[in-house]
Amino acid sequence: MEGPMLTAEERMELGVLRKHGAGIRELARVTGWSRNTVRRYLREGDAGAVRKAAPKRAEKLDPFKAYIVDRVKAAAPDRIPAVRSRRAAMRAARPG
Repeated sequence: MEGPMLTAEERMELGVLRKHGAGIRELARVTGWSRNTVRRYLREGDAGAVRKAAPKRAEKLDPFKAYIVDRVKAAAPDRIPAVRSRRAAMRAARPG
């Protein structure tokens, strides 16, 4: 969910005004939020206040992570440039 995060007090205000018969356009006008924001918070209720963490996406270098970590540890205390580490990982992954 992107956009403004409403406080518990603001969400409560939306609920009270809605129970008194205010429409979504009127709520948007009174509060200053967009109609979509008002609609989303009314639809989701308290569940809209809690944002789920996004699942971890696969990264391009995940298959080579162990190799890169081993190389960095072996080179300590010196640093290995990232470009050189990536090139070495790609060479190691090539068949033949």
